[in-house]
Amino acid sequence: MSTGADLLAEGVARLRAAGIEGAVRDARWLLTHALGVGAERLTLLLPDPVSDTARARFDAAIDARCRHQPVAQIIGWRDFWGRRFRVTPDVLDPRPETETLIEAALQRRFERVLDLGTGTGAILLSLLAECQDAQGVGVDISPAALRVAAQNAAATGVADRVSLFRSDWFAGVAGQFDLIVSNPPYIAASELDALSPELRLWEPRQALVPQDDDGSGLAAYRHICAHAPQYLTPDGWLMVEVGTTQAGDVTALFGRSGFRNIASVADLSGRDRVVLGQSGG
Repeated sequence: MSTGADLLAEGVARLRAAGIEGAVRDARWLLTHALGVGAERLTLLLPDPVSDTARARFDAAIDARCRHQPVAQIIGWRDFWGRRFRVTPDVLDPRPETETLIEAALQRRFERVLDLGTGTGAILLSLLAECQDAQGVGVDISPAALRVAAQNAAATGVADRVSLFRSDWFAGVAGQFDLIVSNPPYIAASELDALSPELRLWEPRQALVPQDDDGSGLAAYRHICAHAPQYLTPDGWLMVEVGTTQAGDVTALFGRSGFRNIASVADLSGRDRVVLGQSGG
């Protein structure tokens, strides 16, 4: 009977042969998934024999990763801002750079927050979990994404403080908010072929490429900036995640929509990742 170490070596070899970067890291994650143990216990268990059931589960996971399916989709979750969020092919995989938006938002006071294109709900639910008195609304065009967000809301313990419903941006939204956040689609259609297979093949296209894309990837920002002021309280804030080359263009859109105190915030790699601005009142 094969040991955990045997399976790990086989998995790493298969991933490398398929051209997967980070083969050792990914194989370890997938082995912990197959064994049903925490990552901190894996090394201790490597010498032990592995059951046929666990081996079959590991083989299936490695097969999926060789097809470039993201690890988070295979294991079904991603850790984000200290909490675990369910991930499926219906939603974007929350990424570490998006935590820049959480950090910026938590520096402001808010009681009502709106998340446009909520996906997993990771942004909105993280903010509500950190601010116990806040209420939130999350909208998405995808019913499947909203189902994932609802599961995450329950798991995060904030379901009683959040409303999730289908809306094309602001179309179904009512009321005003102290904070509006969004990680909208910002990849131009012409850029899709240059994306990694993990993104191009496995993540939902409508969460990557904006509707009515004109080749700039800015269509969603134009819509959000044009309509956000009427949904913000006086002195409320709009904060959006941006692509690595888009901060200047999005900053200009904020300015044309009457926002003040406009700024960009860099992520840990030094790339401008968030643009924010305050309502003109």
